[in-house]
Amino acid sequence: MLLLPFKLNQAGRHHIPRQKHKVTNWAAYDASLRQRGSLTVWFTDEALTGWAAEPRTTRGGQPWYSPLAILTALTLRAVFRLALRQTEGLIGSIMGLLGLDLPVPDHTTLSRRATTLEVPRPRSSSKTDAGDDAKPVHLLVDSTGLKLCGPGEWLIEKHGTKTRRSWRKLHLGVDANTSQIVASVLTSHDADDGAQVGPLLDQVAGPVVSFTGDGAYDQDGVYASVAERHPDATIIVPPRATAVPSQTAESAPTQRDRHLQLIAERGRMAWQKASGDTKRARAEAAIGRWKQVIGDRLRAHTDERRATEVDVAVYVLNRMQDLGRPKYVRVA
Repeated sequence: MLLLPFKLNQAGRHHIPRQKHKVTNWAAYDASLRQRGSLTVWFTDEALTGWAAEPRTTRGGQPWYSPLAILTALTLRAVFRLALRQTEGLIGSIMGLLGLDLPVPDHTTLSRRATTLEVPRPRSSSKTDAGDDAKPVHLLVDSTGLKLCGPGEWLIEKHGTKTRRSWRKLHLGVDANTSQIVASVLTSHDADDGAQVGPLLDQVAGPVVSFTGDGAYDQDGVYASVAERHPDATIIVPPRATAVPSQTAESAPTQRDRHLQLIAERGRMAWQKASGDTKRARAEAAIGRWKQVIGDRLRAHTDERRATEVDVAVYVLNRMQDLGRPKYVRVA
């Protein structure tokens, strides 16, 4: 049977049966899905205890709300896809139901504080039992587009596409073992994927043992960025169809040369299985979760607030992953 490259010659892949999987921990996973909509998960006792800001010791106005209070409000906004005014109303109703006499941040305060809010950075990996050192990370990278505020798809379809498209590109780094988003970068729509490898790697605290991306990362700069920060890391990037070996392929082959050699000997699909390139689907799954849970657009109107919006979304998705993940077993 002819070995066809992945995502190529789709017309000839109809005879390949689709894999079937079964969730083995459905009871726990089902409970975690219900918890994602629980207010007690996102509106915690710690947030209520530290709702008020600490007294300021320097010159300037005294803030009323702590960073944890602002983070809680923006988290609720991201989880339930609310506007700032509706977020203000939701928090006010929660305070009333709990019988708490705490001030409610208005929508202008949430918008202003989002500019300088420091969102907790995602942990690079789970901690080892022996100490606080992070486990090695198998990093998966991918990118997607997020639309900015503007006319909806129905309006554009009705009146034409004369309006200039406005969107930003989101670059994500995902831990292959935990499916946690450990790095994120928001850039303009014309930013090159390979140029963001360095900023993504700088956000990963633990050692990176492997770096996996799609064909857009088949660049010399990507190999150089990974080698500079993690010299022993394995780079798994599918070479382009027009790729050729380097001049030193015979005497001192690079990782890319070895990929090309294996593809020439066994075919691209066999290379995908042998190299572990199939794990890249987990990064695509993370982007799918982002679009499904958070949405495909950015609500903020400035770059600073958009960066905070992305950080809050990463915080929300990682928190949902902590609540529970499905465990699959292939059945066919």
